[in-house]
Amino acid sequence: MAINMDYLHSKKRNAQKITMLTCYDYPTAVLQDKAGLDVIFVGDSLGTNELGYEREISVTLDEIVHHLKAVRRGVKEAYLLADMPYKTYENLDMALATAKELIFNGADGVKLEGMEEEVVSHLHKNGIEVCGHLGYNPQLHEKAAVQGKTFDTAKTLLGKMITENLNIPTIGIGAGRFTDGQVLIVQDMLGINPFDLRHSKNFANIGQQMLEAFQMYANEVENGKFPQISNVRNMKEEEREKLVSWNSINQDV
Repeated sequence: MAINMDYLHSKKRNAQKITMLTCYDYPTAVLQDKAGLDVIFVGDSLGTNELGYEREISVTLDEIVHHLKAVRRGVKEAYLLADMPYKTYENLDMALATAKELIFNGADGVKLEGMEEEVVSHLHKNGIEVCGHLGYNPQLHEKAAVQGKTFDTAKTLLGKMITENLNIPTIGIGAGRFTDGQVLIVQDMLGINPFDLRHSKNFANIGQQMLEAFQMYANEVENGKFPQISNVRNMKEEEREKLVSWNSINQDV
């Protein structure tokens, strides 16, 4: 049975941690869904991790939709969340149009950044499930930095306090151990990105494995080691003879 918002709320009530990762393509979506993740997230981190942009604010709605549709094809069980890109929810009408576009293309719910209470309320009234985003907001803050390090900011951001005082689930990234769940950028946790990130962990070293595989492939092609006999399919002898005969006749002509 596909995961829905009620299930995520029940995990919070039962003190069960919620699992979430970003995803931007079909084959990764298939594997994440098979792994049993609760939430698969097509975030605007797409820009800096897949599209080569310097900042997330460069990502367009069309780009989110393009990748969302690919991920949707691979997700059968997980809850699929999609980001509302920069400057696509500047007013209530625009926000609803953006959210409807994402839902139409496969999202179960949408995420937006900042204290957009009116927008969240408007989307909720129109039947859209919404996830907020507090703390470091890539669409709003130019520099990535841990938030909530002073008394004044921690009052509204500290993961443990927020989690204890809210009935809705909280998902953290670099927000400590006491949120209801965790999310990471998939390239970070796989060791594809060459960054040393305190909030993340390399659960694999896929980046190095990919590099070594690419180098091995290039070397074997250059040295004639690939392809080998086992990598080709031979024609039937009678078909090969016809081809050789045909080729000889055409060369003579």
